[in-house]
Amino acid sequence: MCERLALVQQRNEAALAEVADVLMERVVEGSGVILAAGAGHSFNAVAEAFYRAGGPATVKPLHTPELLPVNGASSSTAAERRPGLAAEVLARAEPEPGDVLFVFSTSGVNFFPVEMAREAADRRIPVVAVTSRECNAAAPARAGSTLSEEADHVLDTCVRPGDVAYPPEAPVTGPMSSLANAFLWNLLLAELHSRAEAAGTDLPLWRSSNMPGGDEANAGLLRRYLPRVPELR
Repeated sequence: MCERLALVQQRNEAALAEVADVLMERVVEGSGVILAAGAGHSFNAVAEAFYRAGGPATVKPLHTPELLPVNGASSSTAAERRPGLAAEVLARAEPEPGDVLFVFSTSGVNFFPVEMAREAADRRIPVVAVTSRECNAAAPARAGSTLSEEADHVLDTCVRPGDVAYPPEAPVTGPMSSLANAFLWNLLLAELHSRAEAAGTDLPLWRSSNMPGGDEANAGLLRRYLPRVPELR
């Protein structure tokens, strides 16, 4: 698994730099926020990005309860495959032209992630897909195309079809997508920090609320971003 993560870093070096440039322009130096969407277990990546110590305060999660397996496992799969749901979720978020959309989806073929990317593109919002190109190619294209085809930028998780990694010669367990998603997100944060530091700009990063001074530091971020991210209440 560690070798697989090393491959993820190697293959995404250029893409991470491109995405960091987009975020610097639209979110750090602009007024946009990061819209983060994912269904099923890909929502784990949205939760990792949102309101996380060390993470940016500029993340707005896009979600609806029916997409979460804890609210019904089989029904969450059915919801992800239902046409039209992405448009409803994105419209409720009231996106603005300066925003950037991240869509996390390993297979990248169901209606929710594909239509989410299309809806954002129609609004001229850049789309970053965090997905597996190999899985996109292997899974049935239920929505007519794939997430990687619809996105402006692709961060490739390098996950094999089936989302398993162990044993390497005939994998049946060790799902990789959650590890790869979190790894790519943190590589991106490191790249973004380096760019902001070089530009003399401070990133709006959450502090741990369980450390001295954390609540006080976070209070200012809450006041600043609550109007755009009501989920921070």
